Amino acid sequence: MRLKIRVTGIIQGVGFRPFIYRIAMKNGLKGYVRNMGDAGVEIHVEGEEKAINSFLKDLKEKKPPLAQIHEVITVRLEGENQFTQFTIQKSSQEAELSGSVIPPDVAICDECLKELRNKNDPRYDYFFITCTDCGPRYTIIDRLPYDRENTTMQDFPMCSFCKNEYQDPLNRRFHAQTVACPKCGPKAYLTNNKGKLMPHKDPIREAGRLISEGFIVAVKGYGGFHVATATTKDAPLLRLRKVKHRVQKPFAVMARSLEAAKSFAEISPKEAELLTSYARPIVLLKKSSKYYLSELVAPDLHNIGVMLPYTGLHYMLFDSADEPAFVMTSANPPNQPIVKDDEEALKTLGNVVDYFLFHNRRIAHRCDDSVMRLHGEKPVFVRRSRGYAPAPIILRSRAKRCVLALGGELNNTACILTGNKAFISQHIGDVENIETRDFLENASNHLIGLTNSKVEAVACDLHPKFTTTQLAHDLAEKNRWSLIQVQHHFAHVAALMVEHNVSEIVGICCDGYGYGVDGEAWGGEVILGFRDSPDFKRVAHLEKQPLIGGDLATRYPLRMAAGIMHKKVSVEDWLMQNRQFFPHGEKEVQLILEQLKNHRNQINTTSCGRVLDAVAAVLGVCFERTYEGEPAMKLESTAMLGKDVLKLKPIVKSDILNTTEMLTEIFANIGKNTVADLAFSAHNYLAEGLAELAINKALENSIKAVGFSGGVACNEILTTIMRERVESAGLQFFVHETVPPGDGGLSFGQAVFGGFFG
Repeated sequence: MRLKIRVTGIIQGVGFRPFIYRIAMKNGLKGYVRNMGDAGVEIHVEGEEKAINSFLKDLKEKKPPLAQIHEVITVRLEGENQFTQFTIQKSSQEAELSGSVIPPDVAICDECLKELRNKNDPRYDYFFITCTDCGPRYTIIDRLPYDRENTTMQDFPMCSFCKNEYQDPLNRRFHAQTVACPKCGPKAYLTNNKGKLMPHKDPIREAGRLISEGFIVAVKGYGGFHVATATTKDAPLLRLRKVKHRVQKPFAVMARSLEAAKSFAEISPKEAELLTSYARPIVLLKKSSKYYLSELVAPDLHNIGVMLPYTGLHYMLFDSADEPAFVMTSANPPNQPIVKDDEEALKTLGNVVDYFLFHNRRIAHRCDDSVMRLHGEKPVFVRRSRGYAPAPIILRSRAKRCVLALGGELNNTACILTGNKAFISQHIGDVENIETRDFLENASNHLIGLTNSKVEAVACDLHPKFTTTQLAHDLAEKNRWSLIQVQHHFAHVAALMVEHNVSEIVGICCDGYGYGVDGEAWGGEVILGFRDSPDFKRVAHLEKQPLIGGDLATRYPLRMAAGIMHKKVSVEDWLMQNRQFFPHGEKEVQLILEQLKNHRNQINTTSCGRVLDAVAAVLGVCFERTYEGEPAMKLESTAMLGKDVLKLKPIVKSDILNTTEMLTEIFANIGKNTVADLAFSAHNYLAEGLAELAINKALENSIKAVGFSGGVACNEILTTIMRERVESAGLQFFVHETVPPGDGGLSFGQAVFGGFFG
């Protein structure tokens, strides 16, 4: 019997060909296996029918741990047997099928870690120790198929020791494209901030010692540079905040071990599982009662972003250090992508850091760390990137067309939808300049190439002035693709529907801003969506509130609070008491009062994010937004310690939830109740009110599903209250689990809207 087999999935770069070789030999088969130019694998087997059936069973049931098989296509061949042995053939450039992809970067495996620590092993203390089960993948590949010469490892010819392992079918590194050792592989070295070499026999541990002593060191990793410093010393953190212009934004930390992380954070079994997974995301953990790291790491927040080492280099960094954790924040200039190239690092980080820890392997594609948190036992992506991208989201139905989606303007990603798979890119960032626009376009093209996708349409936001909208227009015209523009919140709700395979839903969608179909600023919407129609409908929303000063109100939430409360109470004295929180003090207050009086050039918004900002300002929790979501995040942290003391009943009129009365009631109770209790009361009012609106609309339309999406859905308090309220009404409640609820998941929503609806 002769059989030609094509396999699609995540099967290149995961030890799949060596696995196929071994099971073919075990079953006494002849033929070959080879990588294809579409990221798939082709297999030809000859032998007894019983042996081939056993081989196919092994293929599906005993695959390598990192492999994902999406499809196995078999074709029976006529004619005589042609092979006398089974071999791994040279890869083919042929690209026939769509939907396979290279795996994400994977954390160092236990076997490699043991070798790293074994003094008798040839790779003892070698920072770039990898095998078929671990190491960089997505960030090293220039082109398909996944062979060494198509990756940034092409610059490091294998020595005889590595080559022998590479060619040995019984070895763990059989056909491992990243195989290397101290003799032939990448080298690490330390320089000062001018790039001058600082000779040292152990540059990695020396860098760790310098970090521990309070110096700031830029560390080159798999997908870009991190900026690292101590977590228990205020001085370097103050300096880092000053030079990076990050007044309050929290820094992520890398703990030396799970036990070290437990010394300053609460870690549930599920959180421990996430932290130690091969994806190694940053996980937002609650600070413990014994928290002892500097308050400058994550100021005024109840949680801290923690990850564990995921490369040999990271483990070695801690060997000569006495710190429980290092700050390990992405190295990027404001509103620009993470730095990945050495010259770029010296140019942009030279005035930020004291030293650089380089290695001489090129990074093909930049990739930030992923960020997650848990709502109870439910995982929530804040950012889906390293460790997850570009692995696909597998959908339960097939799209009508292949769509490229470009996301929105902030926290951007791209997405390719082909068949029943959605491939979301790594985190792109805020598309506000040419560098990030180019990064988005390059990442999109790379993803199209990796998946061998035949794009038919490009989807983007409805906003006419977004950089991504213009890029979509350009690509549509250049490639003769259809152009699909999707309203921001409709895309979020579509994402929720397709992720959970529901045909109709009432979606609560809350965030900071989305361009509405009426041209207004939306952000607190209840939306009716049906799977067989593109005509989503906004059926309820939060009360419109004035953005006093336009974009200034998003930066200085006192403006937002004044605009809301002005309808019910005099805010002049209150604003004057807080004039020090405005850049121009009393002059600015007078201008705001004039604007409130005259309603001049007033822009209104239904944004839930802006209401939370206003509550944060009224309670004195946050007076200036120095990073995305800061007032709302700090308000949530404050509310974590509170309870609902006001017992406010939602005020709903004409399908609009009143927010003015809630804010003025909070204001009236300052001093009578704790700030934490008032913060929680505000959360409870919004969650109860939005849930009530959604439940009523679901019952009116005989719909069983209610969902919550948008950036505000990262908020644990709001999500928990909504879930309780919706489920107590006998309805199903859906939140995102595989894509970010915020704008990092917007491209997925646009893609599925374009591929499934209408």
